[in-house]
Amino acid sequence: MRRPQLQSTFARAVVPVLAGLGFFAVLGLALWGVAAIIANNDDDTTSHLAPSVQEMGSTSFVADVIDRDGPIILQDLLGDDRNIVVDHTGADTDFGWAIYLAHPADRDATCTIELVKRTRTFTDCAGRTLQVADLATPPVGVGPIVSANGELTLDLTADP
Repeated sequence: MRRPQLQSTFARAVVPVLAGLGFFAVLGLALWGVAAIIANNDDDTTSHLAPSVQEMGSTSFVADVIDRDGPIILQDLLGDDRNIVVDHTGADTDFGWAIYLAHPADRDATCTIELVKRTRTFTDCAGRTLQVADLATPPVGVGPIVSANGELTLDLTADP
C-alpha cells in the first residue's frame, strides 16, 4: 500500500513546520512538568533550587583574598535581595570570620553598596562611605562555619 502524500505545495511546506512546533511545545511542557515535580510545588523552593550552605574553600585562601582585595560581596542568586558580605579580621584563619548583609544597617536592601577596590570601605546608594561594621547584620543562624580541615562554609539558613 502506498503512503499518503500531501498534494498541494502549501500543505507540503506548512505541515512539517507545524509538526516541528508541536514537537517543541510537547517537549517544553514535559520539561516544565519535570521541574515542577523536582520542586515539589512548595511555597518555599529555595532549598530545591540552591543549597542552603555555600562552600567557600580553604580558610587560608579566602583570608588571603580578603586581605589583598577587601571583603567579598556575594550576590543573591535567587533574587531575594539577600546579598551578603564575607569578612575576615585577624591573623588566625580559623577565627575572625563574619557575614553581613550587603546594605547599610540604617537602610533596606534596595540601598546597594559597592566595595572600594583593595580597601575595607564601601560606598552606599547615597554616596556615603561605610566600614564593614556599618553593614546590616544577617538573620540569626546565618554565619560562617570553619571545619576541622580548614574549609570555610557559609550557612545561609536563618533560624525559625
